[in-house]
Amino acid sequence: MGKARIKLVGKDPKELDSVCKQIADIAKSTGIAISGPIPLPTKQLVVACRRTPCGDGSDTYERWYMRIHKRLIEIAGDERTLRQIMRVKVPDTVHIEISLS
Repeated sequence: MGKARIKLVGKDPKELDSVCKQIADIAKSTGIAISGPIPLPTKQLVVACRRTPCGDGSDTYERWYMRIHKRLIEIAGDERTLRQIMRVKVPDTVHIEISLS
C-alpha cells in the first residue's frame, strides 16, 4: 500500500474546500488514514495596466489581482479508494494533481 499526494489548485477557496471535503469523506468511509487538507501559501498575480489607451496624460495605472489558492492532501491509499477519488465531480476552475509514491 503506497501513499497518494493530492494537490488541488484553484481560484475559488470555497470550491477547493468542497472538493477536499468530498475526498475526506471518501477516505473516512473506506477507513484510510488521511492527513490534510493542508493550505499552502496563496499566490497573488498582479497585472498593472495603464488607464489611458493613447499614452497621453499622466502615468496612472490600474492593478488587477488574481489569487491562486492551493491545498494538499496525503492519503495512504489503495486502488479501490483512489478509484473512488477519481470519480469525484470537480469544477472546471479546480485542477487536481495526484502523485503516487
